[in-house]
Amino acid sequence: MPAHPLSINGATASTAATDTDRTLRSSAMVGTRNTSGLQKGDTRTVVIIYGRGQESIVSVFADVLGKPYRMADSFQGITSIEQELVLGISLESAKIDISTRNRDAMVAINAHSVSLGMPPDTYISAQCDYEYLYPGLSFSRRDLARFISFTLGQINHHESLMSKPRTYFISTTFPDVRAALPNLDILTVGADAVELRVDLLKEPLSDGSCAPIPSLSYVGEQVMLLRQRTELPIIFTTRCTRENGRFPMDNPDLYYEYLFRAIQWGVEYIDVELWLPEHIRRRLYEKRGSSRIMSAFHDFSGTFKWPSAQAELIFLESRKYADIIKMISIINDHNENFELEYFRSKIRTEYPGSPPLSAVNMGETGQFSRTLNKVFTPITHPLLPIIAAPGQLSAAEINAALSLLGQLPKKSIYGISSPYSRIATPYAPFYEKCFNELGLPHQFAVVERQLKDCSSIEALCNQKAFGGAYLSPPVSLASVMHNSSFFASLNNGLGPSLTEAARTIGMVDTIVVQPGSSPPSSAPPMTPSSSNKGSDTSSKPGINGAHGLPPNSSLVFDNANWRGIVSTLTRDLAPSAYSDRAALVLAANADDAASAMYALKALRIGKVYTVGFKTPPNLARGLEVEPFNSLESLQRARMVRDKASPFVIISALGPDKSNIVGMLVRVFGGSRGSSTQIRKVFLDLADGPRKGDPSLIAEQSGFAAYGVADTTAFTTVETLRLLVGQNVPYSFVRLASGQGMF
Repeated sequence: MPAHPLSINGATASTAATDTDRTLRSSAMVGTRNTSGLQKGDTRTVVIIYGRGQESIVSVFADVLGKPYRMADSFQGITSIEQELVLGISLESAKIDISTRNRDAMVAINAHSVSLGMPPDTYISAQCDYEYLYPGLSFSRRDLARFISFTLGQINHHESLMSKPRTYFISTTFPDVRAALPNLDILTVGADAVELRVDLLKEPLSDGSCAPIPSLSYVGEQVMLLRQRTELPIIFTTRCTRENGRFPMDNPDLYYEYLFRAIQWGVEYIDVELWLPEHIRRRLYEKRGSSRIMSAFHDFSGTFKWPSAQAELIFLESRKYADIIKMISIINDHNENFELEYFRSKIRTEYPGSPPLSAVNMGETGQFSRTLNKVFTPITHPLLPIIAAPGQLSAAEINAALSLLGQLPKKSIYGISSPYSRIATPYAPFYEKCFNELGLPHQFAVVERQLKDCSSIEALCNQKAFGGAYLSPPVSLASVMHNSSFFASLNNGLGPSLTEAARTIGMVDTIVVQPGSSPPSSAPPMTPSSSNKGSDTSSKPGINGAHGLPPNSSLVFDNANWRGIVSTLTRDLAPSAYSDRAALVLAANADDAASAMYALKALRIGKVYTVGFKTPPNLARGLEVEPFNSLESLQRARMVRDKASPFVIISALGPDKSNIVGMLVRVFGGSRGSSTQIRKVFLDLADGPRKGDPSLIAEQSGFAAYGVADTTAFTTVETLRLLVGQNVPYSFVRLASGQGMF
């Protein structure tokens, strides 16, 4: 499996010299923000409306939110005291007083099983804040976790995507998304979002023909099917006939009906065409909830000109009700690509606070502009039946063009392993496969370092063609910096830039090259900048020589493993399920536990019990930590109730300690406190042959169990984003490793 095991070399971060505690750097500059992206979100009482015979869905919602639940007879009488509960109301009972409910105190979600028939009750759909469609027996908890986490505002895709150097979305042009599902893992490699072209869907009718406009029932099922098979955000598009689509333009209210329902379904991006009446665009923007609005303008006349006053007016009108502005035009002359770039630069200068601009030219002549656009460039794929717009390129074709233009130079990327790493050589074929699928020119190689000697890491990093590296197992920050004149000389003697995660965790598993160009506007002011100091840096010994790291370039030390842990823990649960709860972390030393502790802090865990290590002050900050140093302390933790009882257990002990892990899992498995409805979580980070299976014991004891394969696959996704700035979905990582998606 191409990912990072948690085990490390045992060096402690506490001995790090003061010169390693550098000014923090946001990794937004190299592909992703360093913050967790997890928010407290909507704290209103969640009320689930269920259909006949579907009472069990209420308990699943409650389980995903980590809360107990109860059934209610009506909305009347629900108080703020019940925020810690998930409430269920039958559809028939909800009809009585849903319209008069206190919207400030509760959020109503219509949970409708499509097995009961479509559409859902139209009155309830209109009255609810959100609507969750699910297939019935083949129910997906992770789909529900994604839906509820997004609609309640606990996760935010938009901010992290907009911090990337480039983003792409792929347009599915199938008349039925079922045709795309078998190849979706491959189709979405390189894509940051998936566009559902609603206007291209063809709903079959009983007489053998197709509906002129797909019904909301059919579209809802298509959204449900697509969301169950991809973790990527969805863009909901109803393209009109004038703009190369099939939706009629004679009834703008029809667009509102479909687009607002997409907001209720929890679709991440809503494409709203600029020609729609302003009151519709304004209303959608005001009611968008957690969704983001893409204001879309397309011109197929061939007369639109980027230097014109019309272009600026269109931009200004678009930004009124938009989170992203999309402007696309067909052109006749290659020079119009440069006119677009002047327009893009002008907009950026004159309207700095505006939403991000996604602007490309259509047709073969306009393909050059697709290599220059950096915000949600539409891409296609050879496996799609048709392209969504003239001149669309695949992600691989855009990267190949960038390489030919010198904008994506060939780099050497390394996997740095140790003599005891079990999974060194299998990395190379996986990364080569990813680079090939993405059309990247880079080379990948696995290099083995000496266990107590990090000089080989320094030698690899100080190369002109160095493009980044991951370290498996991770290396302590103190070990990397020890006696390294090269690393110390970076950033005019400030040393390498550190993300908050790398500094706090004290372990480095990813090294990213920060190019010598000026930092983007998203970089925080405290980020060390070398853009004005190249002449000073070049005189430093051991750096920027004829064959060394290029002038002005620097390195960012990061830790991706903690994100892999967070992604695993929130795959089937909302982040709020962990808030203020207790956790138990088992490890042989603080280094092994560091990423897990940092992940728990990001999830707002209240208290952490520890076994086998002493928590350093930097990791303990913001957490209540209690070590188990006797049987008495363990017994006390076992006897506490509710949120003080461990909700999640993470073991970073080696496979040879699996019997001890299993014993502790049994001890806490029967201790659920008074809230017996809530299922606990166990994560085993051990990799290798073991005596006994703690995950099996955990499942038998009522835990939801996850293993190192989950965590390392998610870590690989994050590592690729950091190293090459592009997205490779979790499902593709599992598929390419031969284990498929689960």
